[in-house]
Amino acid sequence: MDNAAMVVGFALAAIDGGAAGLRIESADYVAAARAATDKPIIGLVKRDLDDSPVRITPWLDDVDALAAAGADIIAYDATQRTRPVPTKALVERIHAHGRVAMADCSIIKDAEQALAEGAEIVGSTLAGYTGPVEPTEPDLELISAMRKLTPHVVAEGNVRTPALAQEALAAGAAMVVVGSAITRPEHVTQWFRAALDETIARAGA
Repeated sequence: MDNAAMVVGFALAAIDGGAAGLRIESADYVAAARAATDKPIIGLVKRDLDDSPVRITPWLDDVDALAAAGADIIAYDATQRTRPVPTKALVERIHAHGRVAMADCSIIKDAEQALAEGAEIVGSTLAGYTGPVEPTEPDLELISAMRKLTPHVVAEGNVRTPALAQEALAAGAAMVVVGSAITRPEHVTQWFRAALDETIARAGA
């Protein structure tokens, strides 16, 4: 399913269902989606670097490509980890293109620094993903703490159900990004299978 036609199909299906905007990875896919809709697009690039754990939009060239592709908002890793380009430089390049900067954060200090550097939006995207154990639910405490800094808070990460989306809004998010629960049917299938296996195991079947 990792091709432009599928990405655009999922994007249009989400819009038909009421999505107010899209978050799309890769400049090529952003360009394909932009050709199909005028809804706001959060664009990002994911890379696996040998010398840095940062994956989301690590390079200035990535910012340039996303802006050229038509992203309205450009997301970047705002964590305080070893990186090829300083976060402030990324924000400045995003603004040079007239785009909005979204800081993908893991802790409240990331959000504080991002806002000080000029980012307009902060997200809980990387909460729990900088440690050894990946989370399974949204970080509502981080969302609430971010809301005290700015009203422009995006809840993202492990929003698997409408109920969790409601909780994220109640915690202070202005927007909610739903990823795998909408665009990764193989993940959703795994969630159902794991739940069924757990029930069967408890019943001793």
